[in-house]
Amino acid sequence: MTDILILYYSRYGAVANMAQLIARGVEEVPGMQARLRTVPEVSTVCETVQDSIPPHGAPYVTLDDLRNCAGLALGSPTRFGNMAAALKYFLDSTSPLWLSGALIGKPAAVFTSTSTLHGGQESTLLSMMLPLMHHGMLMMGLPYSETDLLNTTTGGTPYGASHLAGLDSKTPLSEEEKRLCRALGKRLAETAKRLAG
Repeated sequence: MTDILILYYSRYGAVANMAQLIARGVEEVPGMQARLRTVPEVSTVCETVQDSIPPHGAPYVTLDDLRNCAGLALGSPTRFGNMAAALKYFLDSTSPLWLSGALIGKPAAVFTSTSTLHGGQESTLLSMMLPLMHHGMLMMGLPYSETDLLNTTTGGTPYGASHLAGLDSKTPLSEEEKRLCRALGKRLAETAKRLAG
């Protein structure tokens, strides 16, 4: 089996739900499997010390998870039109992978969740693409052949999967958002398989 790493940070669960759906899309491709990983919180007042295993959800990511994956789906909630600090903090630690070129040529995709429809979905997705492009990854989005992009009134962009969580962050994913998440995972896995091929 070939691993697609689905790395995310989720505060209220929406991004984690998206990650699960992307994993389902990955595993629709024969020979491909999803590896779900997350990052720990970042403290605003001091360096936090986290257990090596989180109390619930996916395990914490390591540089080896990135080094050994065939492709990457990166997800974050929106923080003022940007990725969350916890995810950025981890990405800032990936210089050893950049120095060795470990991620060059691997496909990558991004996904996000926002409280409001115009809360920065596309700018957040673009902000997550930048470090991946510096790593030499091949960025993938969602083509308009995914007709849900034409009809959704919730999330969904050509830059990657997105979700409108509502002001209370409790709005469930719409059927269009679910299909777009699965489509993104499947497209990423199919591309990784072809590149490895």
